[in-house]
Amino acid sequence: MTIEHVAEKAGVSIATVSRVLNGIDKKVSEETIERVRAVITEMGYRPTRVGRALRRLESHLVGMLIPDTTNAFYAAIAHSVEAALRADSTAMILCNTAENPVVQDAYLDEMEGHLARGIALLGAVASPGLDRLVASAAPLVFMNRKPPMPGGGPFVGIDNYAAGREIGTHFVERNYQRCAVIHGPAASSASRERFEGFRDGLAAEGVRLDDRSIHEAALTMSAGYSAAVELLDRAPLPRAVFCGNDLIAYGVHRRCREVGLRVPADVALFGFDDNPLNEWLAPWLSTVHVPYEQFGPAAQRVFQRLWDAKPGIRQHQELLPYRLVFRASA
Repeated sequence: MTIEHVAEKAGVSIATVSRVLNGIDKKVSEETIERVRAVITEMGYRPTRVGRALRRLESHLVGMLIPDTTNAFYAAIAHSVEAALRADSTAMILCNTAENPVVQDAYLDEMEGHLARGIALLGAVASPGLDRLVASAAPLVFMNRKPPMPGGGPFVGIDNYAAGREIGTHFVERNYQRCAVIHGPAASSASRERFEGFRDGLAAEGVRLDDRSIHEAALTMSAGYSAAVELLDRAPLPRAVFCGNDLIAYGVHRRCREVGLRVPADVALFGFDDNPLNEWLAPWLSTVHVPYEQFGPAAQRVFQRLWDAKPGIRQHQELLPYRLVFRASA
C-alpha cells in the first residue's frame, strides 16, 4: 500500500496527503484533513519515515548504549527508557558496548548513520567519537554514570556519593570497625563516587580504611568472587564489606560460603543498585535501591528539552531518589 492509494481513495493529491502526514496542514481544510486521516486509519497505511528522516536529518529513533546487556539492573533501566520513548512515538535501538571505547565509537557512528534523534549512554567511557559528538552539541543523555568529560551533557541518575556516605555511616553505627570495600572501575564516576562517599562516611566517624582492604573490580559476579578470594585469604578478616554493586556482592557471598564464613554473623555484606534479581535470588542482601523504573520518564523529559533547545539543558542533572534497604546481610 502506498501514499498514492491513500490519495486516490481520499480524492486528494499526493501532496495533500503528505502535508497531512507531516503536520504541514495550514493550506488544507479541516474537512480534508479529517477525510485523509480517516482513509489512513481505514486502510491501515503506515508511511515510511526514511524520506522524512533524510529531509529533516533526523529520525524517530533513539540509540541506547549500555555496558553489559547481561546485567539485570542495566536491562531494567533500558526497559524503562524504551517504554517511555515508545509512548512518545519514538523507537529505541539497544547496543552493548562492553565498556569498550572502540565498540562504543562504532555504535555512535552507526547511530549517526541512522540519523538517530538522540543517544542515551548508560555507562559511557571516554572515546574520540564521544568527544566529537559532545563538541558538536549532539543530543546526548548520560545515565547512571556522569559524562567522562566536563560539560559533556545532561545527567540522569542518583547522588552516588551521598548514598555511599550513608553506607559508611551505617557501618559505624553497627560497630563494624574492620571494614573493606570492593568498588567498581575507578574510571566510572558512579563507582568512584560510591567509594569516595563510603570512605568519607567512615572517616567522619573516625574509622579509617586500610589500603589492603580496598579492591577494584569489574562490576560482575566473577570479579567480585576473585576479589573476595584475595580479601578473605588473610588475617584479620574484614567484619563488613561494601560492594560496588549487587553482582560483586553475589560473588563475595559465594566465596564466604566456600570458606565457611556466615553472613552476616562473620562478615556483613552491603551491595548497591537493588538488582531486580534480588527479590528472587538474594532477598537477604542489604543494598541501595536505585529506582530503575524512573530512568525512562526522566530521560524522555531531558531528551525533549534537548530537542526543544531549552537554555541550560546541557548542564542539567536530573537526580532521582534512592534509599538504603536493610536486609539480613547487614
